[in-house]
Amino acid sequence: MPELPEVETIRRGLAEHVCGRTITDVAVHHPRAIRHVLGGEGEFRSEILGRTIIGLGRRGKFLWLNLADPAAATASASSVPTSQPTPQATPQAGDQVVVVHLGMSGQMLIKDSNANSDDPKFKHCRIQVRFDDDTQLWFVDQRTFGYWLPTQLVDAGLGLVPETADHIARDLLDPELKLSEVAATMHSKTLAVKKLLLNQEIIAGIGNIYADEMLWFAAINPNQPANTLDPAALKNLLMAGRTVMRAAVARGGTSFDDLYVNVNGESGYFDVELHAYGQDGRPCDRCGTILVKEKFTNRSSHYCPHCQPLVP
Repeated sequence: MPELPEVETIRRGLAEHVCGRTITDVAVHHPRAIRHVLGGEGEFRSEILGRTIIGLGRRGKFLWLNLADPAAATASASSVPTSQPTPQATPQAGDQVVVVHLGMSGQMLIKDSNANSDDPKFKHCRIQVRFDDDTQLWFVDQRTFGYWLPTQLVDAGLGLVPETADHIARDLLDPELKLSEVAATMHSKTLAVKKLLLNQEIIAGIGNIYADEMLWFAAINPNQPANTLDPAALKNLLMAGRTVMRAAVARGGTSFDDLYVNVNGESGYFDVELHAYGQDGRPCDRCGTILVKEKFTNRSSHYCPHCQPLVP
């Protein structure tokens, strides 16, 4: 599943191509892609057709397109010289957005005007959007766990987010995140520290890959009860996670197969810098001990038994 770095890479790529573009047509090729839209395809089309994308937002693994009617979008950009990119409008509560959840295998691909069913990616294209410049945006999702959902922004006390994501905590790239507060929350729990890292209501955007990586950097065992760790150690863990996330975004995220690609269809290359995830059977980059893989709930954990011992 795409985690924060992959979703942020997609957000940045989309911002270069679709901000300021008006949606002139949309086709839904698989009903699961809009399964949360109560009125089905008719309602979905009416919510987004003719709207202009004026910005893109993200929190954790959630991505959304900020929409406006063309008149409002034109007014927000009227004072900007045409040689400059269309600015992203300042979002407000009540603004219309389309949430995009990528699920396990969702891709957002920019296509030119001539792209059609001959393209190999079209086989798994679930939503096809055409813009006023005749370019296209395809939502490709082989496993069909992803979805699009029109909704509105709300202020849930942690900044503006889509109404359907108002339970999601801030993430490690959010400048408003207070690491000390998150560390204190984690310290109050008796659960395994990795389980808390994966809890999107405590800290958003972390999945199995980056949880293993930040735990390796902080030399903490995935199964260590959080309340046995000093709050300062937990804060250092979060700081390590922030460093890992920034490095992963700089390298376009992590790709192990063609299920995750950026908007141009290119893979990320952070996988070559992984120290823990998927590295079982290899020597630890820090001490040389062979890394191990263990079952963790319905996932697996990868760690160094020497550098990351379980402390009684």
